[in-house]
Amino acid sequence: MNWWLFVCQPMKPELTQARLKELLHYDPETGVFVRRKSRRADLINTRAGATSSEGYCVIKIGTRAFKAHRLAFLYMTGAPPPAEVDHINRDRADNRWVNLRAATARENGGNKGPRRDNASGHRGVSWYKRGGKWRVQGKRNGRKKHLGYFSSLEEAAAVAKAWREEYFGKFAVA
Repeated sequence: MNWWLFVCQPMKPELTQARLKELLHYDPETGVFVRRKSRRADLINTRAGATSSEGYCVIKIGTRAFKAHRLAFLYMTGAPPPAEVDHINRDRADNRWVNLRAATARENGGNKGPRRDNASGHRGVSWYKRGGKWRVQGKRNGRKKHLGYFSSLEEAAAVAKAWREEYFGKFAVA
């Protein structure tokens, strides 16, 4: 293809709420999308989407793949989805409307559990070998914030939880 023809071709229109509702039906109670139209007749009235390796439901429309939680925002509000959509219960496959909320990147980051390699089982709590105590740290605006050393894991976990609730508010993981 000639590069000039490629540059001059009009951009594909963005997906609209009307077009989405023409192609798919969304049930806000279950979070499931069902196909209303398809090139293949046997796919009409079947569940749309597949689970990605990251655990998200992904639905292909034309040549583009969309995450179902972002489509749910467009379907329900008619506006483009916000930059971040948070799954309140942290289940990436649960796209019920009551489980989705708009969030900033910082807020969405607050709704995470401990990393897989976390030995304490509590986010922000680690064993400080040299001091022989539990260390509590948080991250604020990309910088680590030291919150103290504690003899008991329970005390360290309580301090970390209180800090997360203060910093992340309703987005803090319990």
